[in-house]
Amino acid sequence: MTTPRRAAVLGSPIAHSLSPVLHRAAYAALGLADWSYDRFEVDESALPAFVAALDGSWAGLSLTMPLKRAIIPLLDEISGTAASVEAVNTVVLTEDGRRVGDNTDIPGMIAALRERGVEKVESAAVLGAGATASSALAALARICAGPVTAYVRSEARAAEMRGWGERLGVDVRTASWEDAAEAFTARLVVSTTPAGSTDALAAKVPDTPGTLFDVLYDPWPTALAAAWRERGGAVLGGLDLLVHQAVLQVEQMTGRSPGPLEAMRDAGAAALASAR
Repeated sequence: MTTPRRAAVLGSPIAHSLSPVLHRAAYAALGLADWSYDRFEVDESALPAFVAALDGSWAGLSLTMPLKRAIIPLLDEISGTAASVEAVNTVVLTEDGRRVGDNTDIPGMIAALRERGVEKVESAAVLGAGATASSALAALARICAGPVTAYVRSEARAAEMRGWGERLGVDVRTASWEDAAEAFTARLVVSTTPAGSTDALAAKVPDTPGTLFDVLYDPWPTALAAAWRERGGAVLGGLDLLVHQAVLQVEQMTGRSPGPLEAMRDAGAAALASAR
């Protein structure tokens, strides 16, 4: 008889998370009837006690905001990928009780782009400078041969992005948000901004755009993504990122590979459609 295994996503707020839908779909596709995946509202102050109470039935955790950095001191080890951006979104609990952290956002972004035929670019642009932007830079460090221009709203954010570039080995150049439409000359544009931030830019999409990776998944499509697609450009959305990073989490937590990408994508798309 197999031992039931548990996993969950932690964060605050957490009610909107699609992770349970994706992971449960994976367990069903893999025939893991004894596995469960839940969501827990946990903030930074409650995180140490939650982690300390985990028993041997737990296989792993997914972390979302604001816990990706707060989890690090509670772990026995983190991967080089996670260390490069000081952010852990995945914890695997090993059989000997160790807590090992990783970041699947970065390879998930690379895998999503590769699925659309984007493996190498000569230059790229990033809209925004938050936590997701640093993960985008880490991904671009592996696929972009030339400079990355980050369009930001303040000099403090610009300095932060240049600092991440130095740390990650990316030639980061910064420009004012007012000039963000200039980003569209790049063959790959990664938008990491909150909902509504790029709506005014939709009218400025050129006639022959390259590839847009807009990390939002709700609302979808964004005004920018819709305009990009209308003009014939390739568009990836937040669901692409969410599914690819979740596949990697499932593989690490269950030890089963490859993860059921299509089953997870279909479940995520259905959940978003039903919520609209």
